[in-house]
Amino acid sequence: MAIEKVKEYFKQLGIEDRLQEFEVSSATVDLAAAAVGCEPCRIAKTLSFMTEEGPILIVAAGDAKIDNPKYKAQFHTKAKMLTPDEAIELVGHAVGGVCPFAVNEGVKVYLDESMRRFETVFPAAGSANSAIELTLPELEKYSNAQGWIDVCKGWDQLPDR
Repeated sequence: MAIEKVKEYFKQLGIEDRLQEFEVSSATVDLAAAAVGCEPCRIAKTLSFMTEEGPILIVAAGDAKIDNPKYKAQFHTKAKMLTPDEAIELVGHAVGGVCPFAVNEGVKVYLDESMRRFETVFPAAGSANSAIELTLPELEKYSNAQGWIDVCKGWDQLPDR
């Protein structure tokens, strides 16, 4: 199971005690926010895509959406999300628990600018009922991120009044 891989990875890093497992699902942003007890925007959702170079993960704030023109400018291809079966096979995690930790060889991880407004965020940890609270420097380090990119929209706009 993917969560076991993540637990082992976190154990090697000495942070396994920070992993949270819930009695309820955390498979969506809203469910994860309820389980963790934070605003949905602080959930670090991990989105999986296929590029010409192979599968990639983009970790973004819970209130952000992929901006297709920005994505195409960054990756020179149209945004094509992995299917649930492809996520398991290519990334190593099932949809609902996809996270940027303990992923399959060759999967590149990118962090979206939408998360920079928070001190800590809550990415999943390999299952549909887990999370870990990390600072942004920790997320960058533990996910072996390629770097920060700007491919999302919707998070930086004030709600209509």
